[in-house]
Amino acid sequence: MTKRTLRHDCVLRLLLVCLVALVCGGAAAAERLVWFGTFTRGTAGSEGIYVSRFDDASGTLTPPVLAAKVKNPGFLAFHPSLPVVYAVSEVADHDGKPTGGILSFSIDDRTGALTKKTEQPSGGAGPCHVSVDRTGKVVLAANYSGGSVICLGLDADGGLRPVATGSPGGLLQHEGKSVNEKRQEKPHAHSAYAAPDGRFAITCDLGIDKVLVHALDTAKATLASHSFAAVKPGAGPRHFAFHPSGRFGYACNELDLTVTGFTFDPTAGSLTEFQTLSTLPADVADHSGFSTAEIVAHPNGKFLYVSNRGHHSIAMFSVDEATGKLSLLGVEPIRGKTPRNFVLSPDGGFLLAAGQDSNTVTVFAIDPATGRLRFTGTSIDVPSPVCIRFRPR
Repeated sequence: MTKRTLRHDCVLRLLLVCLVALVCGGAAAAERLVWFGTFTRGTAGSEGIYVSRFDDASGTLTPPVLAAKVKNPGFLAFHPSLPVVYAVSEVADHDGKPTGGILSFSIDDRTGALTKKTEQPSGGAGPCHVSVDRTGKVVLAANYSGGSVICLGLDADGGLRPVATGSPGGLLQHEGKSVNEKRQEKPHAHSAYAAPDGRFAITCDLGIDKVLVHALDTAKATLASHSFAAVKPGAGPRHFAFHPSGRFGYACNELDLTVTGFTFDPTAGSLTEFQTLSTLPADVADHSGFSTAEIVAHPNGKFLYVSNRGHHSIAMFSVDEATGKLSLLGVEPIRGKTPRNFVLSPDGGFLLAAGQDSNTVTVFAIDPATGRLRFTGTSIDVPSPVCIRFRPR
């Protein structure tokens, strides 16, 4: 064999090795971990938080495994930069006191297993939602039964600090009621989010028919009442989604199955309603037993999605990026029951829907041109799933 032939053979082998490495590396890069918060009450047999692997290219999911044993981890949120996840423990009492719990866990990046770091009381019964501000300075949580919101500061390693006391402090109690005597007899805070610039927190309170804007001090981890926008009596605002531009925000109203659009003034800290429309097609006349649950804006700013429980569907909306106004595109069945929560994959290519009462998570491809959903055929068994979350990258 000549030197030229040997050299040519070596080059071919090197190219083959590089190609294999590229293919294997690309396959690994397309796979990411996804976690499921569940309800451990009931007969589904859940033990806490589960983790699966999601393939960005195919939209497939591996069978879930238990990541951490937790009582009713109904909602999860990830630190924006640290390997830390936060969970509410949706209970009525914690250490003998009428409050739920908020927990932090460190993440094993290889397996997705979670190890408990810190725990703090939520300041009220039935914490149902948790979020983290964009800078990773504070955690916000809403207490449904307690009718309050709490802000907890974070240590450098992402651990939870005790609530700040005083006035203003880290715990803010809502007041009032509304027209539905069974569901709105008192405040029921249902979600809490930091606004994009971190100066305000948006809270939906189902019990008083208000979307409240609280002043937020992320350095001191305090909240103070600031302003609010009232929705139609009996609507029951539940969750909120900011448009990627930050100029608009949308609340899904649980009780009357509507979505309300607002303009947001980040300087004044105010919300102004510009539209309210149904999350169901006009031909769905009987809404008995129906309610909305989750609302998510697509990262491209062109689409918005809302889940309809009872109807077992996801409502799809187009967004006018100039005005923020919505148009209903239609609804897509989730191929399961009771979509309490859903999430978009980080690249915006897929939607994963949690079927709380079917014990399933189903996957849909998102048409990038129309925003419509297409069932991929992927459905995995997850016991009583009520929250799905990817870790930010």
